Amino acid sequence: MTIISDAEKRRLLKVRAQLKAKRPKFRAQESWRYKRIDPKWRRPRGIDSKMRKKVKGWPRLVDVGFRGPRKVRYLHPLGKEEVLISSVEELERLDPQYQVARIRRTLGRKKREEIIELATLIGIHVVNPNLPERRITAAPTELEMQEALREVEEEAVTPTVSDEEVEEEFEESFGEEEE
Repeated sequence: MTIISDAEKRRLLKVRAQLKAKRPKFRAQESWRYKRIDPKWRRPRGIDSKMRKKVKGWPRLVDVGFRGPRKVRYLHPLGKEEVLISSVEELERLDPQYQVARIRRTLGRKKREEIIELATLIGIHVVNPNLPERRITAAPTELEMQEALREVEEEAVTPTVSDEEVEEEFEESFGEEEE
């Protein structure tokens, strides 16, 4: 990896973003026409293929001319090298000045939380810090959520009373009704 100045890196990243905006969406030949053809790029190879022959009006072919600047190729938009992390030990080896961490997608919640916690302490940027959501059988409705919030607010506002005080109040009120 070549080391370049921050100003030059920022300029090249901006150029890369501009080139990406102009770059066409490369699709497999006639994937827009047939459902059975996956739109993922495949080079056209037919002998009469209009796309292979670069006929005007047909989609462009993938070409080396569409690449970004060499000095910022494969860098994260922050201008740092992305490193795939699968353990805390690998995270400790990173240089926060030049590298960012991407947590392997196969990691579970527990290890992912450990890595995120350590990364914040060390000062390493984690590209994908989002934790996998726990499965919920049925999502609560908006009314149920509002009721739950009201209950939480009421519990927070009402002072806590001991069981003995509640019993005394109950006996006083119950005894007065009998007399």
